[in-house]
Amino acid sequence: MKQDSDAVNVPACFISNHEGFYGSIKNFIKDFVVTEIDTTGQRVNTAAAAQTPDCASSDENNETSAECKWNYHSSVSQDNDAADCGLDVTIPSPGSFDLSVILGQSVSEELEQFVLTLKEKPTKQELSLGSFTDKHHRANVHRAVRHRFPFLMTVTIQPEIRVREDPDYRELSQLVTEDEAEDFFRFIDAKVRGSSYTFGPDDDKDHRTVVHHFLSRRFGKLVETKSFTDQGTTAISVRLREQGRPKKRTAEERKEEEVYTAFTLRKENLETLEAISYMAAALGVLPSDFTYAGIKDKRAITYQSMVVKKVSTQRLKEKTAEFEKRGMRLSQIRSVSEPLRLGRLQGNHFDLVVRDLRPHGSSDAHSSGADTHTRLAALVKEAAENVKARGFVNYYGPQRFGSVHSVQSDRVGLALLKEDMVSAVRLFFTPDDGNDPQNHAKRHFLQTDNAKGSLALMPLSKARERLMLRAMNRYGTGPDGCTQAWLSLPHSMRVFYPHAYCSRVWNEAVAHRLTTLGHSARQGDLVWMQDDTGESSSAQIHVVTDQEEQEGVYTLGHVLLPMPGNTVKYPENAMATWYQERLARDGLDDCRFRVNNLKLNLPGCYRPLLASLRNLSYQLQRAGCGEGGGEVTGNSSRNSDRQLNGTTAEGKFTLTLNFDLDSSCYATVCLRELMKCDP
Repeated sequence: MKQDSDAVNVPACFISNHEGFYGSIKNFIKDFVVTEIDTTGQRVNTAAAAQTPDCASSDENNETSAECKWNYHSSVSQDNDAADCGLDVTIPSPGSFDLSVILGQSVSEELEQFVLTLKEKPTKQELSLGSFTDKHHRANVHRAVRHRFPFLMTVTIQPEIRVREDPDYRELSQLVTEDEAEDFFRFIDAKVRGSSYTFGPDDDKDHRTVVHHFLSRRFGKLVETKSFTDQGTTAISVRLREQGRPKKRTAEERKEEEVYTAFTLRKENLETLEAISYMAAALGVLPSDFTYAGIKDKRAITYQSMVVKKVSTQRLKEKTAEFEKRGMRLSQIRSVSEPLRLGRLQGNHFDLVVRDLRPHGSSDAHSSGADTHTRLAALVKEAAENVKARGFVNYYGPQRFGSVHSVQSDRVGLALLKEDMVSAVRLFFTPDDGNDPQNHAKRHFLQTDNAKGSLALMPLSKARERLMLRAMNRYGTGPDGCTQAWLSLPHSMRVFYPHAYCSRVWNEAVAHRLTTLGHSARQGDLVWMQDDTGESSSAQIHVVTDQEEQEGVYTLGHVLLPMPGNTVKYPENAMATWYQERLARDGLDDCRFRVNNLKLNLPGCYRPLLASLRNLSYQLQRAGCGEGGGEVTGNSSRNSDRQLNGTTAEGKFTLTLNFDLDSSCYATVCLRELMKCDP
């Protein structure tokens, strides 16, 4: 077992006692392919494969970031289901249009500098963004710039677009906070029918009157305002008038809002949300207009279902060639009646290749003799049959904790749960060893506390880092400023870090449970209640009784462990004490798993201790020779791909694996159980 951060994140407890074998992944571009399985049990690329038979070209491979859609406590709302169970959902900010895509890198950087100049010293200067002959492109520029920088006006002198500061914004920002002014202008620009915006508490009646008068004078045709009192504080609420929507666009916009287009996305070397951000910018819609059943990791070839609203099938088809240049291929484009929901999938299908196989303890990594082949065939068959029959420990995989080796996501999450905003920010900005621009900007921030200078150094592609630095440039780097920095991120980004901490605790809880209480269901364990037919029901938690333990009513496969949170029930055996002591060790003995300042609430959930794989097939063969071996129960990948790392010598062995996992299960964790080492 490798003694690195991955090994710390994923303890080395196994269910089966077979010997396993050594091997490596990520060698070839098709070595890790993940395909979503929809709610009907079909792989989402079934039709796509027929339309695009040769889709492979990636240079990195890893597994999907699995969705946590286990059964939730009944009090958890639908909106929070995915995040509350530890899903790595990172929805891009509504302001995260990729202006470098729409405007080009140089113009985008020039616009950023123009904005910084305006912040320092208001000016009546204008900036030309260039000429745009296509009306759709012009519309995208107007919408993206105003949403990203609501204090700017965009003016068309056809076909040129110019930007300048909106004087109304400057006047409003002197009456309310800059954040409120920005949010209000985004609200005005969006013109969502029936929507409203509420300013912060304001108990100064004279000041409220000034704000009312300003809004009535400048936006009276669009909005109506009123003051209201709630729990002793008074605030101004602004509601969009029904007739405030531009009449010539009302019918068109209403029609657009009812349009939903589904498609299958095949991507390589792209995160799901990175792909969405690019597509949203190119189509002139918000990233939040895209919905999907599950997040897929960057380092894999992945297939997944998506739905985008306000974009017709024809318009989406017109963009497919452009998307393909960025590593995205769209297929099965069709009209549907509704968006997708997170967790609306059965799981994922994996097509993996493990290379350079050799027995544990083997000193000759290049051996290709008949004895090695026979030995490996026996090891692979034993491992496959054991895991197929007994499953594997359902750990959260190492990617759940982030790729930064110096400070991982769970430590940031712990600081947030302790409401130490400054420490959380500094942990977030802790650099890796590299000297790339991102790490250089992080070092500059930690050394100087200069958010403005660090923002100038931070690459434009690092959206969340720039959002936080921009907030600290405005509010300072003290506790209040750091709180504003976290609030500048979308909720799903903020909640990721506390969930990473809870995931680490869950992993450690599983290891302790197996070590101390063994591999059978014990009194006090938690399981789902069974109905009269013996089927498990996810509606109610049941505590295993002494009699049920003696009679073997439940097995280890029924046992659940809670993800820490404020609504979960803890086991009624020694594990209850373990959870209490483990949280106390990190200073969370009185933690309510709420961070009110950041609007975070973690109810927790229940995660099965074991996971199982289905539809397993495998093939052992000698690399470069095409010789089969072992137990073959399905088709295997071909070995003619472009190699990424190193060379494959004649006579080495490769193992092709094909299997299905439920959502929230990690393929690399399954491989650890098979191989008895980190792949």
